Amino acid sequence: MGITSSNKVVDRDQIGCDGVLKVTLALTASPDIIENPTDIVLVLDRSGSMAGEPLAAVKEGADTFIDIIQQATSDGSGSGDLGSGTKMGVVSFASTARKDTTLTTSVADLKAAVNGLAAGGSTNHGDAFAQATQLLETGSNPVKVMVLFTDGNTTAGPPPAPIADLAKAKGIIIYCIGLVGTDGLDVSALNNWASDPDSIHVAIAPTPADLEEIFAELAANLTKPGATDLKIEEALNPDFEITQILPPAKGTVDQSSDTQLTWRMDSLGVSGVESATLSFLVRHRSQTGGLKLVNQSIQYSDAQGNLVVFPDPTVRVGCDIIVQPEPCPTPVEVTAEGCTDAVVVDAGEIALDAVGRIVQVDVTVKDVCPQRRVSLAVILTEVNDNEEKETRGVKVLPIPPHQESGCRDVLVRCVRFAVPEDSGTLCQPRKFQVQTFAHYMDSDFVCCPEDV
Repeated sequence: MGITSSNKVVDRDQIGCDGVLKVTLALTASPDIIENPTDIVLVLDRSGSMAGEPLAAVKEGADTFIDIIQQATSDGSGSGDLGSGTKMGVVSFASTARKDTTLTTSVADLKAAVNGLAAGGSTNHGDAFAQATQLLETGSNPVKVMVLFTDGNTTAGPPPAPIADLAKAKGIIIYCIGLVGTDGLDVSALNNWASDPDSIHVAIAPTPADLEEIFAELAANLTKPGATDLKIEEALNPDFEITQILPPAKGTVDQSSDTQLTWRMDSLGVSGVESATLSFLVRHRSQTGGLKLVNQSIQYSDAQGNLVVFPDPTVRVGCDIIVQPEPCPTPVEVTAEGCTDAVVVDAGEIALDAVGRIVQVDVTVKDVCPQRRVSLAVILTEVNDNEEKETRGVKVLPIPPHQESGCRDVLVRCVRFAVPEDSGTLCQPRKFQVQTFAHYMDSDFVCCPEDV
């Protein structure tokens, strides 16, 4: 079957600015269906939320899947049907599930069943698994595969998980393809229903347009033999760096830089169904936040030319918004001509004619809401040997509004105080205290409005 599934997942959807997450690459490969005839059932969602573009896209994806299996198993007779002992069936589900075909080699019957689906009703995943299992049990081929597609959560029927578990206990391989529909999609449920590892057997289509490619990839790889001379080249988004590679159970890994690695395997799935995973830890190292792609690129190759597409996982990075209300002084450029031993410089109107120190303060204002200015006060006080306090400076700074979607921490950097050195030397230790307070400058409050 070649590479029957490929995936790339991260273990969390949100991290801090210097946060760490685990990335997992996963592959499954099997011998081809010519050497190992297979019974396959497409289990297709036709609930009400599938009306319109989603159902049309599923029909196109399923037709493509059937075509690829037929072309690969053709016995050369020109019948246009499935060959080499492989059979396929269709089960569809809404409020209840039904067997739309038997296990058959007839491409015409399979396509007629798929193209005859109409959307309407609730979503009964439990009955879908039960009917698909019953259909697969009528077949004689030792390898049995169920490909379930759904765009929503369970809204009718029995709990699906025990029925899916029973199917897997009978040796049925379950793949789940999900499309985020109008009533949401419980990805954790798909992971629970699918065969292990979850990262191998579950694929999520962001839009209906992505479904045909997912169906085509699975079908194309079902018709190829297990892979040899596998190579996966991973390049991270430069905002991340690899901090640790967990040794894989299969293959070897070479790290060429802090953002690049190569995973090699001699073979996978040559004599039977086989899965392999590689996990590594990455740290966010940029100072900018937002929703970010984890990888920059990923390339796959093997001796059989298997087509492998990895998803592009994202993570939301929360970094403080950085504000620097006091820019550094503009430097005065000085050019020293050749063969001169003195340079006269006019440094402007500010001159340092006494010994002193510069105290630079950074402060984070917590949970600043968007579109609202903030007034920040910073007070610098010095405490002498007698514990007497003397104010050395007060600054009140306006912090401009940010444009993020929610309240965010704002890091105010480089608030500087010039503190004279009373003792005339920098060698004496000094003790300072910094106090800060802040409040919003903008409000829609109106005190005692006049009666209209």
